[in-house]
Amino acid sequence: MTSAAAFAAVLPASAVLRGKRMGIVIHSYGKRWKGKYSNLKYPPFEHALDVLDHVRDLGVGALQIPVNGWTSEFAGKVRATCESYRMQLEGSITLPKNENDVARFENELRIAKEAGATIFRSATGGRRYELFTTLEGFKHFKDGAFKSMQHAEPIARRQRVRIGIENHKDFHAAELAEILGRLSSPHIGACVDTGNSIALLEDPMQVVETLAPYAVTTHIKDMAVQETPTGFLLSEVPLGEGMLDLPRMITVLDKANPQIGYHLEMITRDPLDIPCLKPGYWATFPNKPGTELARTLMMVRAHKAEKLPKVTGLGLEDALDFEEANIVKCLRAAGETLGFDPSLPEKTAQKKDEH
Repeated sequence: MTSAAAFAAVLPASAVLRGKRMGIVIHSYGKRWKGKYSNLKYPPFEHALDVLDHVRDLGVGALQIPVNGWTSEFAGKVRATCESYRMQLEGSITLPKNENDVARFENELRIAKEAGATIFRSATGGRRYELFTTLEGFKHFKDGAFKSMQHAEPIARRQRVRIGIENHKDFHAAELAEILGRLSSPHIGACVDTGNSIALLEDPMQVVETLAPYAVTTHIKDMAVQETPTGFLLSEVPLGEGMLDLPRMITVLDKANPQIGYHLEMITRDPLDIPCLKPGYWATFPNKPGTELARTLMMVRAHKAEKLPKVTGLGLEDALDFEEANIVKCLRAAGETLGFDPSLPEKTAQKKDEH
């Protein structure tokens, strides 16, 4: 199904009737967060309060953001701001690396709870095909990730919070599901990212269906692709401009967890290179069927994008404009075609279109 056809589908009435607003992940503001790139027109986001002030004007319903380094005083300010803006808060947190790191982890959970967060996102690794050159190295990482979850589980249970582990281009969906099933805790589940696992040659719809029973929270994104001599390029694009069947994905997630929050992760950057035709890519995939490679390359050819977004070569102001415009497009699509409570006030939309 093409993206245009998919977006014409009707979401369950329950999703619309609940009036959910699309949330946002701080990674959508990769350029402005912590003042990495900013100017007078787009001042830096130094902390969560800066972000909340900005996304309120966009009609965003929730913010997912790191909670490390927060004090009780700051948490109180965040809670008061979220309540006055009628926004939800989800934390992003690093699992304990070992027993000596458990106290840090619990303190961050406790303070974030003071800010109103009871749902958290975490990730245990990065791009598997870039980080590991041997299967043994990946297995060592996998064992360590499971131990981190084991350290985190009793703390999450004691604090009465839920943590979603993201499919972060590290685990196959089935691998993550197996780990979560082995852990068997309502307090440790999945943060389902709708696009990441394409980098591991997985079918994005199957990924959502596999992880939905464990879903705690989400990263909602649309993806576009182009073939290369060594594989393909993979890029986030505004919702509705890519190839993902987001209405169907949201239907599956909604059925599995009607209380789940949906958070836009529109990362404005150069396309990622997925070198799946290079031998090194396969170092940690000794048993991956060739049919997955064939299916993925067929999908890439069938959905080849005419153009992928790039930030290399853009000046500072143009790059910041591009980032903001992509986010605004996504929020508009969430309201107009995905069944969310309209995310972008009309006056704000007009103002953004003028930029």
